Amino acid sequence: MHKRIAACTVLIALFTAAGFAQMGGKTRPSPAASATCDLGGGKTLKTDYSSPRVKGRKIYGELVPFGEVWRTGANEATTFVPSADLVVGGKTVPAGSYTIFTVPNADKWTLIINKKTGEWGIPYKYESDELARVDMKVSKLPSPVENFTIAYDKSAGGCTMRIDWETTRASVDIAAK
Repeated sequence: MHKRIAACTVLIALFTAAGFAQMGGKTRPSPAASATCDLGGGKTLKTDYSSPRVKGRKIYGELVPFGEVWRTGANEATTFVPSADLVVGGKTVPAGSYTIFTVPNADKWTLIINKKTGEWGIPYKYESDELARVDMKVSKLPSPVENFTIAYDKSAGGCTMRIDWETTRASVDIAAK
């Protein structure tokens, strides 16, 4: 019995060390981040994502190609979990767990809310699981943003989701239904 426990302990240590070594022995280059929107009355929207860095690269139009579905962050697909029914850019989204993707373009972005969860992020092959596609507004930021960021700003009717990175902001209005 003691030999089995010792063997299991050694195996766990080896797998942990191997996983740590794959990450370069340090934190992930695109660390986990999250954003929450408080819609009032106990209604919330939580988004978990990985936050890549610019690191001197040209992002939109190069690293993230225009006109192609992007995982909207890095690593695993970005989660989108409303605790209540929402209206996102004019489209109804029932309470539940979703992933979000975007299609960036220079002058307009499209937000994709997908019913499939748990995927790595790319390649995108989940069209049949889409709940909605929503237009997003695009604007230039006054100064560059190094860390990819998803945040929610309180608005009169709920929250505005904003995605900031490099010199671009994409945003969409969200309200409790």
